[in-house]
Parts: sequence; structure tokens; C-alpha cells
Amino acid sequence: KFTSQIIEKLMKPSLITLIIVIFSLRACAQKQEKATPEIDVGGNCEGCEAIFESPVPFNELNWIDTLPGFDEPGQKLAISGSVFKLDGKTPAASIVLYVYHTNQKGIYPNKGDENGWGKRHGYLRGWIKTNNSGQYKFYTLIPASYPNSNNPKHIHITIKEPGKNAYWIDDFLFGEDPLLSRELRNKNNFRGGNGILSTSHQKGIMIARRDIILGENIPGYPKE
Repeated sequence: KFTSQIIEKLMKPSLITLIIVIFSLRACAQKQEKATPEIDVGGNCEGCEAIFESPVPFNELNWIDTLPGFDEPGQKLAISGSVFKLDGKTPAASIVLYVYHTNQKGIYPNKGDENGWGKRHGYLRGWIKTNNSGQYKFYTLIPASYPNSNNPKHIHITIKEPGKNAYWIDDFLFGEDPLLSRELRNKNNFRGGNGILSTSHQKGIMIARRDIILGENIPGYPKE
């Protein structure tokens, strides 16, 4: 009994020391992770911080989602695609996409309880995160153009990838839109790839696909 008491006394400090070391290492790792600076890419991006207003933590986001208002009157739309790294071949997993657009009247509608950028972007918005194959998909309604304007109908999109700040890429545009001018169609500096959608109909839903290449024509984006 006496021997076991001695061993127990000798073990206690070692166990406490081990616990202290483990917590110290975890604290250092967390501090280092937070201290790692993000690469500033994309230039000015008003409203890009709205991507951080996701009601669901980034690590819990799904690769597929349905935006609010999908059951309201209007042409239903499903957009899907894959996100690739700068080489255009390697799938990019865990990339967060934030999308928002106008309603059928061409305005960003509010319900009255919005906070932050939701007051300007409205409630027709959503957050998704690419799966391990880089895939994403979301359902919504085709938006209307701004009232009394020549702006083509569009869906805004913001990207957040690990190690870089949030940045915008070219809007989703609709190839059959008569307001989509020749200048926009012939644009050769697409941010994140070509955003002009070719659509088809399937069981009452308009289907479109857009693949996204991270860093393509994004200012300040590292080439490696």
C-alpha cells in the first residue's frame, strides 16, 4: 500500500504536466492559425463581407441549397457546376459561395428583420460550400432586371476560399436575355470564368451549368 501511494504521488505531477503541455500546444496552434494572414486578392469588393453573415457555420454548409422564395411565382431555376483550382482541372473542395439576386420585380426584397448586408441584398440569398469533388448546386427563381433599366438580369456571387479574403467573380448572366449586350457577350476578361449561362428546360425547371476557376482573371491572385 505504501509503495502504491508513492507511485501515485509520482504519477500525479506527470499527468498534470502532460495535460498542461497538451493544452499549451493546442493554444499555440490556434493562435498560429488565427495569426496566419490571408492573401488579399480581387481588389475592391463592396459587400463581400456579407458572405460571413451565413446563418450556418461554414463547416456545416451543404454543397446544395434552395434559396428563399423558391415556392413563389416565377420561373424556377437550378444552377450547378464545379469549382476548380487555377489549373482548371483540380476540383476545389470546401469553397464557400454566396449568391443573391432581385425578385420578380427587379428589387432586392426585405421582410423587415434583415441585419447587416441583408438590408441591401434582401432575403433572396444563400450560402453553399463545394463538396470533395468541387461540386455546387442551388435552386432559385430567375430574377428580373432592375426597374426601368437596361441592366440584364443577373445573380451576384462572392467566393471565399481558405487562406484568401472574400472576392467577387462575374455575375451569373442569361444567354437568352435580350438586355445582354454584345459588349458583355464578347467580354474576354471573365472573373472566375464565363458567367453567361446556356439554359434548357427540364420538367418545368430551367437548368443551367457554370464551372468556376478560382483565381482566373482575379487581381493579386497567386499563380502557384
